[in-house]
Amino acid sequence: MSSKLQVLTPQNSQIIFIDQQPQMAFGVQSIDRQVLKNNVVGLAKAAKIFNIPTTITTVETDSFSGNTFPELLAVVPDNDILERTSMNSWDDQNVRDALAKHAADGRKKVVVAGLWTEVCNTTFALSCMNDTDYEIYMVADASGGTSVDAHKYAMDRMVQAGVVPVTWQQVLLEWQRDWARKETYDAVTSLVKEHSGAYGMGIDYAVTHVHGGAERVSHGKRIGPNPAK
Repeated sequence: MSSKLQVLTPQNSQIIFIDQQPQMAFGVQSIDRQVLKNNVVGLAKAAKIFNIPTTITTVETDSFSGNTFPELLAVVPDNDILERTSMNSWDDQNVRDALAKHAADGRKKVVVAGLWTEVCNTTFALSCMNDTDYEIYMVADASGGTSVDAHKYAMDRMVQAGVVPVTWQQVLLEWQRDWARKETYDAVTSLVKEHSGAYGMGIDYAVTHVHGGAERVSHGKRIGPNPAK
């Protein structure tokens, strides 16, 4: 049975953020940049909720790319930042060592979100899979390319090579899996309300108008839970 039939769990996953830096984001044309940042930060918060080991790598911070998004760093302020010169993170021994440390604990499903899809993500994914038995789960909507085509065909190339394409919310809900998992329920629903757009709005609506939970507001005045409930 293929190990890719196994769902992502908090025990079998680790995550790497590649070059989530402003100069790299400036060149992104495949996704709205604010949406990109929202999804990256949402993914990082999801990893924190489930205690997923997180690696952050950067390229040419001082000479070209700038510092990692502060919103991402705020989620994991104690994480080391692995600076490198190669476009391919797999060329850097520090990156390989960081991933190997967590893979030794059975975390061979590597979730990846990076810039740009057609360069740093693709070379990392292909090289990593060529040299190891790790599985790569590429978060398409927390990554970006220099054009729609650049992102699409890079994703196509990686999928042909065995990379699994995912979205950030898919990863989050795969880690949660069961709403009876109460220890992470509140954190996950709070994250969804903050970062998941229409899905989060739906949760807000359900809480206030279906379950009569949170306080409602009318013309700036708190009017309490839904009186019909």
